[in-house]
Amino acid sequence: MSLYGTMRTGVSGMNAQSNRLSTVADNIANSTTVGYKKASVQFSSMILPTTNGAYNSGGVETDVRYSISSQGTFSYTTSETDLAINGDGFFIVKGTDGTPYMTRAGSFVLQEDGTLKNTAGYTLQGYEYDSTADPTIVVNGFDGLEDVDLSGSGISAVASTTGTLNVNLPNGEANGFVQTTSLKVFDSQGSSRLIEFTYTKVADNEWTVEATGPGTPATVLAPTTLFFDTDGQLDTALSPTPLALATFTIDGAEVPAISLEIGDTTQLASPFSVEEGKVDGNAASKVKGYEIDEKGIVSIAYENGDLVPKFRVALASVQSPDNLNPVAGNLYTQSNDSGVVILGYAGSSGFGSIISGALEDSNVDIAEELTAMIESQRNYTANSKVFQTGSELMEVLVNLKR
Repeated sequence: MSLYGTMRTGVSGMNAQSNRLSTVADNIANSTTVGYKKASVQFSSMILPTTNGAYNSGGVETDVRYSISSQGTFSYTTSETDLAINGDGFFIVKGTDGTPYMTRAGSFVLQEDGTLKNTAGYTLQGYEYDSTADPTIVVNGFDGLEDVDLSGSGISAVASTTGTLNVNLPNGEANGFVQTTSLKVFDSQGSSRLIEFTYTKVADNEWTVEATGPGTPATVLAPTTLFFDTDGQLDTALSPTPLALATFTIDGAEVPAISLEIGDTTQLASPFSVEEGKVDGNAASKVKGYEIDEKGIVSIAYENGDLVPKFRVALASVQSPDNLNPVAGNLYTQSNDSGVVILGYAGSSGFGSIISGALEDSNVDIAEELTAMIESQRNYTANSKVFQTGSELMEVLVNLKR
């Protein structure tokens, strides 16, 4: 056995315990950091070849691991833009250099320019919302992502373009019977306007409908014939559906052409009634706040109660989250061992849901870290004694020469 080997083994043990103490220090320092994932040190022995009657002491090496896949608890806040992920996935954020990163730190704050940035100064990424389908994403890369930008969402007014008006027309009335109803729509400046609908019975199972508005032209739907079958249901093969209401102007504003669904209109032995009447659009209203649902859809909430979806937050995942590369700012990047980055949306396969008004706490257990600190301190001292003993034996050998 080499005395130098003994001393090197003691040094190896002290270095290993120093690494463990370093991770303990980081964990304790970040025990209240949002989304922080604790680091730990795993030890493995280093064995040197031995010969008959002589043992060569080896040492110990360390491997730092991160408990990235271990979810922390949640702390609830009063800010709708504070976000946490319940399940798998990472928020995608971008730094000032344009590089995308992954993070679990969702403490986002609305900035003057309309973007959402977390405590470390990184901007939340997503896609513009599409009401007809989920935005198309690049599954294996960050291409196409953009800043979630809520700027320009002050006073809002949206003109009506689509709607539904389903009524029941009484079947027992005589020809020439007239019934009216009205529907509120919104013009391009956010004012509400009434369009009046006049239904006139002209024959058995046959009615006409005409629509007039307060602007120019006054008639937005010329008399149009509606046909019903023997069961009192609208014959959609003969009747025009949806109805196409013409554009009209009033007080310098415009009500655009409106597509009005009437497919569930009936003619039954019951008094006239409006079964469903609604249109899209909204009156001029100020922003009251923002709402983010469990699917990551970011909507602007207006004082009149309207919610206007603007963006959808994108999430990322990898096959082995614990092998991601940690980066300053509580961020992660892809590594050779983590697997490729896959993008998706909250609530879809492989991704958790988003909780608005909550933050994910650090998964550090202070009691465990203090216990590990005491263990490392004792082990460091013991290894130093090995080094000290080897040094003393070397001194004995040197004194033999004297």
